[in-house]
Amino acid sequence: MSNLKTWAIDPMHSEILFKIRHLVISTVTGSFKKFEGKFVTEGDQFSNAKVTFKIDVKSVDTGQPARDEHLRNEDFFECEKYPDIDFESTSFIKIDNENYNIIGNLTMKGVTKSVELNAEYGGSEDNGHGVLKHGFAITGTVNRMDFGMTWNKLTDTGGLGLGEKIKLEANIQLAEEVQESVN
Repeated sequence: MSNLKTWAIDPMHSEILFKIRHLVISTVTGSFKKFEGKFVTEGDQFSNAKVTFKIDVKSVDTGQPARDEHLRNEDFFECEKYPDIDFESTSFIKIDNENYNIIGNLTMKGVTKSVELNAEYGGSEDNGHGVLKHGFAITGTVNRMDFGMTWNKLTDTGGLGLGEKIKLEANIQLAEEVQESVN
């Protein structure tokens, strides 16, 4: 008999960030404000967990409204046609007591690619209200060109204005979903 548990991402205590090189000399950091996700585990063990994420592309925020609108249009996310970024794990392997390797399918702008991510387990703690929380810091890198985001602009010196590699960071807290009993 299986003991499956579903752990939902707590959006109030989690964040999803991205970083990309700009003008080759600095990095622009942005985030997504609306997202959801789940980890389905066998008991309290995260090895072999099934992980899913859904990110609302319209919630992109770099602190610059004009840049955010550009990211939402067809040069980048094309959010009217592709409103979500989706991730579904194909493996979640424990490396040691704190580290996991996640491989899964990332779908962005209608393109699905296999990606590899690292997850560092931060531990577990009761939140003070009787709810056990688990924390993970997830990192990885994807190439935006692989997902059809090819827009770029040359600088006055002939360099590219925007890097191709996007660094991903997700700092998440998980809480077990309470299953309602039906009488």
